Amino acid sequence: MLIADDEADTVDTLSRLLRAEGHIVHSAYTGKDVLPAVRIFRPDAIILDVSLPQMSGYAVAQAIRQTFTDVRRPLLIAMSGVWKDFADRRIAEQVGFDHYLEKPADTAELLALLGTAKR
Repeated sequence: MLIADDEADTVDTLSRLLRAEGHIVHSAYTGKDVLPAVRIFRPDAIILDVSLPQMSGYAVAQAIRQTFTDVRRPLLIAMSGVWKDFADRRIAEQVGFDHYLEKPADTAELLALLGTAKR
């Protein structure tokens, strides 16, 4: 599991929650840090803030979609506290996100989505 968000509190909170559920969690705080982390850790799922600095979550998702074309492509979950309109969700779908959640995300919904990513 990889969590990428520029808000340390969000990363810390989600990391604690997911570790308590048995997930191995890695974190990134900028968009540029995500792609190398994905290559190294090969996470089953990635939770990405769409407003990451240095490379947006949209650009990261698109790069992952283009790089990992096999069945091992991680589940991509977008999260945003700002971009909540239908158009934002549509863009997320077009660049490769599998799901789009608004912050603060519903814990049960997030865990259910992550349950589909376990290998």
